[in-house]
Amino acid sequence: MTDAVLSAPIVKPAPDRERLAAFGFVAPSLLITALVFVLPLALLLGVSVLDPKEGIKGGVTSAHYVRLLGTPYYLGVIWNSLRLGLLTTLIAFLISYPAAFALARARGALRSILLATLFLPLAASVIVKAFAWTILLRSDGLINTVLIALGIIEDPIRMIFTQTALIVGAVNIFLPFMVLPIYAVVAQLDGRYAEAAATLGASPLVVFFRVILPLTLPGVIAGVALVFSLSVSAYVVPTLLIGEKYPTLATTIAKAHLLAREPGFGAAAGVVLLAIAIIVVALSAMLSREPK
Repeated sequence: MTDAVLSAPIVKPAPDRERLAAFGFVAPSLLITALVFVLPLALLLGVSVLDPKEGIKGGVTSAHYVRLLGTPYYLGVIWNSLRLGLLTTLIAFLISYPAAFALARARGALRSILLATLFLPLAASVIVKAFAWTILLRSDGLINTVLIALGIIEDPIRMIFTQTALIVGAVNIFLPFMVLPIYAVVAQLDGRYAEAAATLGASPLVVFFRVILPLTLPGVIAGVALVFSLSVSAYVVPTLLIGEKYPTLATTIAKAHLLAREPGFGAAAGVVLLAIAIIVVALSAMLSREPK
């Protein structure tokens, strides 16, 4: 009997029909994603390593990356992008965190009005919002006109085409992307946790840093990743608010493609910018992962 069982042919299990059906539904989306995202990124990487002297027929070279990462000027450009992203993210967080709590505690019509003021700017183009800031900050703009009319200043203050104008405009434009993720978490926060900690003798600072902040950390991480990724790769905002005085990776990519006719160098700058974004997203995923 045992020999008969051992000698019986092994019947392979039938394929899982549910998995095949699921793959059939997902396959079109995967194909579209590959064509729309993966293929362009692969082409970008390929162009960035082409020999600039021989073009497509030439071999692989690292000349573009050596020029980008080995020249003090372009290292400064990379730092400008990182600095813009870091300052914008930090200031946006300092404004958004208390704003998210105020929004979550608002009730009725007040909450609807606050949400409307938060969502309505998202309907306007970044170009429109950046250009609006140029109108406000220029020498004959609204801010200087009001300050002169009130007698606070005698001559117009130079506001436009400064780093202050760039940071203020970037924070204003990207602020909703920080408020919304934090608000989504704060709105679901159970206030009984803070009350329990206070009942056990915890001070307000201890309650905030040991209870509230860890519970709202997923929203903070999501907001930081969004705002930093958007601001570090911004093109319209630096172009309109500060111009040539503050070159960034995004403006360098545009110049390489549109003016200098150096697609390889522009592609290399794009790959570096993409790498920065990937690092930010990866770090955000690691920080948001729950400890085992």
